[in-house]
Amino acid sequence: MDREIRDDRLVWPALGPIYRALDPWMDPLIRFTTGILLVPHGAQKLFGWFGGGGIAGTAAFLDKVGYSPGLFWAWVLGLLEFFGGLSLAVGFLTRPIALLVFIFMINAMIYHWPNGYFWNKLGWELPFFWAVTSFFCMVRGGGRYSVDALLRREI
Repeated sequence: MDREIRDDRLVWPALGPIYRALDPWMDPLIRFTTGILLVPHGAQKLFGWFGGGGIAGTAAFLDKVGYSPGLFWAWVLGLLEFFGGLSLAVGFLTRPIALLVFIFMINAMIYHWPNGYFWNKLGWELPFFWAVTSFFCMVRGGGRYSVDALLRREI
């Protein structure tokens, strides 16, 4: 979203040209990063890559922790993270995919809540961050540099 960056409001006005040059790229950077970082998590669930359990291992884990039927949720989450992540990265169906990721991350926060805040203790810190970035993408949409913009359609 374009906004005015005025030198008279900056602590270091000399940086104004840099801020103005980079400003149009900040929303796509957040959207791309949010999406592309989901992809390996989906690959773990779907294909067993990067030390993941694949569909069978993910389904068994989900059944064990009470998300039944585990096989169904393994597919849903794997597809959302892998293909939804790719979709967010390029800005295709940005808002609905971001909404689904947001819901998933709120659920992940609830699951991790008993472990406390810090992610190195399996706390809710990282799911919270992902929830915020996906919420950002949901509100902002695909933006100027997205497939949504090329198609001239956005939900």
